[in-house]
Amino acid sequence: MRYATITAIWGAVGLGLAGLWFTWDMPNPATAVTTARRPAIMLLDPAGRLVARFGDASGQVVLPQNLPPYVPAAFIAIEDRRFYAHGPFDLQGILRAGLSDLFHRRIVQGGSTLTQQVAKTLFLTDQRTLRRKIQEAVLSLWLARHYSQADILGIYLNRVYLGEGAYGIDAAARLYFGVPAEKLTLAQAAILAGLPKAPSSLNPLANPQAAAARATQVLDAMVATQAITLDQENMAEAQLAGAASPTSRTSWFALWLMQSQGAAIPEGEDVTLKTTLNAGLQTVAEAALDNTIAMNGPAMHVSQGAVVVLDARTGAVRALVGGVGDREGYNRAVLARRQTGSAIKPIVWLAGLRAGMSPSDTVFDGPLYLHGYHPHDYEATYRGNVSMTEALADSMNTAAIRILLRAGGARRVIAVARLLGLDDDFPDDATMALGSGGVGVLQLAGAYATFFNGGNRVTPFGVSAINGVPVANPGPVPVVSAAQVQAIAGMMRAVVTGGTGTAAFIPKVYTAGKTGTTQDYRDAWFAGYAQGDIIAVWLGNDDNTPTNKVLGGTLPAQIFKTIAVALAGS
Repeated sequence: MRYATITAIWGAVGLGLAGLWFTWDMPNPATAVTTARRPAIMLLDPAGRLVARFGDASGQVVLPQNLPPYVPAAFIAIEDRRFYAHGPFDLQGILRAGLSDLFHRRIVQGGSTLTQQVAKTLFLTDQRTLRRKIQEAVLSLWLARHYSQADILGIYLNRVYLGEGAYGIDAAARLYFGVPAEKLTLAQAAILAGLPKAPSSLNPLANPQAAAARATQVLDAMVATQAITLDQENMAEAQLAGAASPTSRTSWFALWLMQSQGAAIPEGEDVTLKTTLNAGLQTVAEAALDNTIAMNGPAMHVSQGAVVVLDARTGAVRALVGGVGDREGYNRAVLARRQTGSAIKPIVWLAGLRAGMSPSDTVFDGPLYLHGYHPHDYEATYRGNVSMTEALADSMNTAAIRILLRAGGARRVIAVARLLGLDDDFPDDATMALGSGGVGVLQLAGAYATFFNGGNRVTPFGVSAINGVPVANPGPVPVVSAAQVQAIAGMMRAVVTGGTGTAAFIPKVYTAGKTGTTQDYRDAWFAGYAQGDIIAVWLGNDDNTPTNKVLGGTLPAQIFKTIAVALAGS
């Protein structure tokens, strides 16, 4: 009796210490239900349609009895088909999952009930440790004691995470399908019920095909539990392709706005930003860049690029692509600074016009030596006396330096660049005429707008209102005479009709622009005008290694043309 008593005492102490160890930092379940969510930031296009969102989304609280019966049935069938037949734990499910995991020698099936999932969702993390499982069990017992099965199901449906920051079925229904939870179809309900397994990779925004495939598994489970008939399953499966169509998608444009508008977004509250984005044009621009790199990248040794499309009159950015691949990574359209090559020449030519030259004036294209510097044209041949228009159309380097000198030197050209909105550092020497200075794609697009809007400098912007309050974006500022920019636009038209940019020529559509290729083919540019917009394209490599002779008049001009054709057809 003495040893039994001692053993019992120390056993109780041990169990108490073990219990303290497993639960000392466990959250208070009475208060965790009111855990705050991250504020939601919603981006709308000019017509008020949702195009992207950030943060958490919580919809209206919905009761299971107010939903179509197949909605809760879908979640029960795929997540816990014996939900009403057991308490907080399902011993049969645990045994089945354990045998399956043992057979496969890895975790392939879980035995958690909806009650356990609610405990994890409300109070814990996804960390798989013994300590976390013990805490989950304790909290599950607490839930079962304080709530009915119907209540627990309601909590689950309103708090389960369903991807893209959406918590609860109403938030997910509105985000993915644009309808409240009460209006969900069977196909849509099956898609949502399939998300808890992998909400980041199975949701319709991330992968519509995977979402539909997972929904098919949900429908099969619903037939197995007799929640629906086989005919209902067949009808729902026929609707999955359309049901999985998302109502919004994130993009490089959204990333740019989040980076640039951070200081203007109120903290701790939901925010709606009305943007200048054209979602269709954004899709075209992203596809044009992605497809070009996919088809030509390995052979031409070019791996990255950037595209900007903006309204030449106002500076409103209509599409912006920061690179190929991860759309949450380094935004090359805004942050990168790359040498422009001959894409800077329209600014040099403008400096020449401001110094008294005219498009018909002749300039000598021939050998040139400047303090040991010996520039030459791409074709390594010279044309002698040519007009300014011919020199720009064929991108003659020695003529460019002579125009820079006649304009008053590099500092005069730099002053013109500043006038158009380019504020980066430029070399104070003759190489300025050949584009040895670096600029951003967005900045160059803004500068080119001046040539096609009557001589006004514009400041690129992407937000027109925050929570319905108009944003005071800088308006167009007259900086160059209309006659001078009209002359530049005419010479840039010659680039696409018979010069280095003929790949950007479109019959019956007015296009104009300029090619740019830097030393050793490290950068390739085409920037120009089409259908009222400026389209600027850059291709190259992040590590600044040379491409395989990619010229601005080849792949970049082709991307420009693809986008310009889309503009003409819109």
